[in-house]
Amino acid sequence: MSDFLMPSLGADMESAVLMEWLVKEGDHVTKGQVVAEVETSKGVIDIEVFEDGIVDKLLVKEETECTVGTPLAHIRTADETPASPSVKESERIKASPAARRKAKEMGVEIAGLAATGKVNLATIEKLAEKTPKLATSDGMRQAIAKAMSRSNAEIPHYYLSTSINMTPALKWLETFNAARTIKERILPAALLIRAVVRALKEVPQLNGFWENNEHRISESIHPGIAIALRKGGLITPALVNAHEMGLDETMHSLDDLITRTRSGKLRNTEMTLQTITITNLGDLGVESVYGVIYPPQVALVGLGRIMDAPWAQGDTLCVRKVMQATLAGDHRATDGRTGALFLEKFNQILQDPQELL
Repeated sequence: MSDFLMPSLGADMESAVLMEWLVKEGDHVTKGQVVAEVETSKGVIDIEVFEDGIVDKLLVKEETECTVGTPLAHIRTADETPASPSVKESERIKASPAARRKAKEMGVEIAGLAATGKVNLATIEKLAEKTPKLATSDGMRQAIAKAMSRSNAEIPHYYLSTSINMTPALKWLETFNAARTIKERILPAALLIRAVVRALKEVPQLNGFWENNEHRISESIHPGIAIALRKGGLITPALVNAHEMGLDETMHSLDDLITRTRSGKLRNTEMTLQTITITNLGDLGVESVYGVIYPPQVALVGLGRIMDAPWAQGDTLCVRKVMQATLAGDHRATDGRTGALFLEKFNQILQDPQELL
């Protein structure tokens, strides 16, 4: 028998609301199966189980707020004796604590909404969309601020920047996409992510964590991709196992990740496995990005706008598509030389992009 615990979905998370069980007592579950939804300041997240077994007991009612590490259920093996049921359908309540808090801020009566079905934070936020004068939740902004304050306090950052000639990569991508349908085409963002992953294979020291005063390099590469939400705010879910993907799969997985992030359907592994962060603000016109590392990660790659700029090529001055790439590193784990090796490898890969397939 083992406990299924409320997971930590980020360094800034202290608690979350168990919104809905997707299994019942007696159900067989397999490793990686989504068994529940929880609501955090960053949205509703799908929670996966990490072992095969049978749901023996559901210990927490739906709509209950729990601290990280709280036992949510007992999972037993097939040969263990089952326990009696603990959570009954009749005990479930109609609105989450987060929804109640938000409704109180807005002056909305929960009872008036309960008849339409389960009331959660999304229900209240939809009402806020229809009533522009009402305040919107600042929980995500507070969570981000807390994490960044910790980062600035704990991590001795160093920053490096380099200019990359993107003309070869963009010309190659244009030719590559020419024979494809619109749905099959690869966007520059996927190409850049793939290049970061390839560079990390050559310079793995930047892919990992600083924990318990030790630098731990991760063999798997799960880059956190900064994704802007439609209502404001930023989430960096992991592109899980990006090191196993080719260019097409990277594009497909990125598109899927963006869609699920903006619709609030992320999994807990995507919120916890990030080994490095990639933030690309070029589409907003930003030329250089000097980011803050999200602990316990040890690096962040910032990608700026691709724009026309003068470029010296041999004895000739010409105009090329140029992008500023920056690296924020944790000086406890690596130094400027390691960071410089990474940026140089990243640049070399983009000058010969066919190896990204």
